[in-house]
Amino acid sequence: MSPLMVGFDLDMTLIDSRPGIAAAFRALTARTGVPVDEELAVSRLGPPLRTELAYWFPPERVEEAVTLYRELYPAYAITPTVPMPGAAAALRAVHARGGRTMVVTAKIGRLAQLHLDHLGLPVDELAGDLFAEQKATALREHGATLYVGDHVADMAAARAAGIPGVAVATGHCTPGELSAAGAEVVLDDLAEFPAAVDRIIGLAWEG
Repeated sequence: MSPLMVGFDLDMTLIDSRPGIAAAFRALTARTGVPVDEELAVSRLGPPLRTELAYWFPPERVEEAVTLYRELYPAYAITPTVPMPGAAAALRAVHARGGRTMVVTAKIGRLAQLHLDHLGLPVDELAGDLFAEQKATALREHGATLYVGDHVADMAAARAAGIPGVAVATGHCTPGELSAAGAEVVLDDLAEFPAAVDRIIGLAWEG
């Protein structure tokens, strides 16, 4: 039996970064003069930053906007962000069973690490700047046995890695959408994870 390694998505899975990301977008608007509807932007978190910025900036300015947003992010987005319900307990539940944890996220690694450090979330490995099936590379590299996320793209990542996908309905994807995307289990949030962890881990061994 392989060692247990549970992968988690970050935004809207382990952390509620909407207040911080909204603040960063407001700062970006102030600096560039390009209006970004931050409430709309944070309602659809999941895809890479460039995807969102392409809705607001002309193509020739997207890379400039990406760079500036990431420069502004530490000052505006870290402090307002809070853990999702049950996040720390979910990570502890894996460690209590002799397992390890990793975060695989579309956010670049150095910004993701700022969130983990600020909130004191005990994660053993981190892989950033990956989305959907791209995440499978990191999941396979670290021997992940299942992947937990809030987005249909996270379930695509689990499928591509050949491991069970566990969904939490805490983002904008509905339970039905997550199930249709291949989730083996759909939880209301991570607060349900510790009680279900042995059944969920069983999916990994069966897989």
